[in-house]
Amino acid sequence: MTDSILFSPFNLGSLQLKNRIIVPPMCQYSAIDGCMQPWHLMHLGSLAVSGSALVFIEATGVEPAGRISPADVGLWDDVTQEAIARTLRDIRSFSDTPFAIQLAHAGRKASCRQPWFGGAQLPLEEGGWQTYAPSPVPFDPKDRPPQELDQAGLTRIISAFVQAARRSVDLGIDAIELHGAHGYLLHEFLSPLSNQRQDNYGGSLENRMRFVLEVFEAVYAEVAGKVPVGVRISASDWVDGGWDVQQSIQLSQALKERGAAFIHVSSGGLSQAQQIRNEPGYQLPFAQAIKEAVDVPVIGVGLITEPHMAETVVASGQADLVGIARGMLYDARWPWHAAAELGAHIDASPQFWRSQPSRLKTLFTNNIK
Repeated sequence: MTDSILFSPFNLGSLQLKNRIIVPPMCQYSAIDGCMQPWHLMHLGSLAVSGSALVFIEATGVEPAGRISPADVGLWDDVTQEAIARTLRDIRSFSDTPFAIQLAHAGRKASCRQPWFGGAQLPLEEGGWQTYAPSPVPFDPKDRPPQELDQAGLTRIISAFVQAARRSVDLGIDAIELHGAHGYLLHEFLSPLSNQRQDNYGGSLENRMRFVLEVFEAVYAEVAGKVPVGVRISASDWVDGGWDVQQSIQLSQALKERGAAFIHVSSGGLSQAQQIRNEPGYQLPFAQAIKEAVDVPVIGVGLITEPHMAETVVASGQADLVGIARGMLYDARWPWHAAAELGAHIDASPQFWRSQPSRLKTLFTNNIK
């Protein structure tokens, strides 16, 4: 067996990970009134026995108005909390894989149909709702303008993030990620394309970062010492004059100084004018730039589908961990197959021990005789 960096351990703050493979949040649009359903047990349960080091629960709305669609998972009251608790209780009966949760507010991109129904904004008469944003600028010109958040609204949303973080700790969640990417509310405050405010939350970079840092500080103060807290960012809007990697580096440094345990580096999602070069590893240069500039663990993502590519990412220092999202949906045993290809060991549930091919007798670490 070779010494694979991809299959070496890593720590995110106090959280010890068995390898460097992360399953990022992937919206399933299958909840009812914010509550997880049997689909989530099947989906997350399959990922929990995949051999990945950490599984993220999908973007979870901190208030009903913060959902992308009416079918998003939420965590804003006892009912939504119990739905997640029920799912995790079942999964933890057969897996010790750590779970993280991504706490989110969709901002002006809320109130939309599920993607397989087109993803367009829902009319109010069809179950849609008022959206909120830093400025009354819609994502799509055809959308209803979002309501500009006043101080009371900002305070309400910070409180919602804190309450959701508290509930996450009560659920036994192992790490918390704040969703500051993909054109949703926190990202909307960061980008000058969506933030046209004239107060202390708009204009300069310092002002545009203010709300994100206030949310982080409030959540961190609530859960510090209990679970690591990180942030997912879009490192670039892929639009001239928008949010870019240099601003992302400054944000990452500010987050690190405030206790961030990791930065999860994605890109895009804020503007329909984005020009993305969609190719394998297209977001990794952003992750590398942040990792080289800021002393904080970085998760790299972006069409990483091949084991040797993932190995190169961590071995070369482009990122500390790799996120395998769509690749895991296509192949829920991706870590097994990567370990086999890279000559590494991996843990597996005993129910699976007899599945390893004879040429891979020592693939499963906990079945080595």
